[in-house]
Amino acid sequence: QVHLVESGGGLVQAGGSLRLSCAASGSFFSIDAMGWYRQAPQKQRELVATITRAGSTNYPDSVKGRFTISRDNAKNTVYLQMDSLKPEDTAVYYCNADARSYTYKSYNYWGQGTQVTVSS
Repeated sequence: QVHLVESGGGLVQAGGSLRLSCAASGSFFSIDAMGWYRQAPQKQRELVATITRAGSTNYPDSVKGRFTISRDNAKNTVYLQMDSLKPEDTAVYYCNADARSYTYKSYNYWGQGTQVTVSS
């Protein structure tokens, strides 16, 4: 079982920055791909950024150039640096991770979410 704990959300003015963190804990062999997703009220959950264990990243056009995902494999932690925030970035942000068990099976986990609110 893997537990993902997010932190760093809050209220910020448009144009400001926030940094989210997500730490994985529990019993696992390794944490493979990690990512961030978000869900605004009455909208579907959408991809924000992903990063492989080797550090390859992926972003949708909506955040490319403004958001940066990174990770610390030694700490099993993923970060999301969000700059030039816009009101449309307001959402609950969820951490996601693929964890490999000691029997080498891969399981997918979600964090509980952290609220990000950008005021205009």
